[in-house]
Amino acid sequence: MHEMFRQLIDWYLTKLDSGGYWLIALFMAIESSIVPLPSELIIPPAAHLAYTQGRLSVLGVIVAGALGSWLGAAVMYAAARLAGRPLVMKYGQYFLIPPEKVAAAERWAEKFGSFGIFFSRLLPVVRHLIGIPAGIVRLPFGLYSLYTLLGSALWCAVLSWVGIKAGQDQALMRGELPRVTLWVVAACAVLGAIYYFFVHRHMRAEKK
Repeated sequence: MHEMFRQLIDWYLTKLDSGGYWLIALFMAIESSIVPLPSELIIPPAAHLAYTQGRLSVLGVIVAGALGSWLGAAVMYAAARLAGRPLVMKYGQYFLIPPEKVAAAERWAEKFGSFGIFFSRLLPVVRHLIGIPAGIVRLPFGLYSLYTLLGSALWCAVLSWVGIKAGQDQALMRGELPRVTLWVVAACAVLGAIYYFFVHRHMRAEKK
């Protein structure tokens, strides 16, 4: 699967200039579904392209990313609402949604309520699955859509800023290994800290 993702991202980068907003929205829709395609590989290159070449706008990248995220999240919500919890728990594993991940997303939704939809868009793991408990409990779709769009727009704005700043690092753009490593380690540290404090600790406490 890793090789498939790498090829998909390579194709995305080569077609980004011509595909524009539609391609960004499509890949963010995939990212918000059951396919764990990292948004960190989708939005930053698009924002860098918009900032340096001007064929796209940074605001347009953010809007396209948010709308694509909403589309993928809406599909997840609808599927969970139509299927119901028993079918999701029984057959979800065949669609990259194992029961333990469904249960974790349910605990998250139960603890944080509607605001958890917004905040989940900023977090790994939960962001891909929050539509399942929202659909199962039949959270009003308008409210779900609002929080999804707001959270996704904020996350895309953060990633756009990262893409612009990273693009200004000439050593990084030349592929110098120490600088590339520095950016990767920093990004992983931030995402890891967010995940630990807001997801992992909560899930571990609930399990106990």
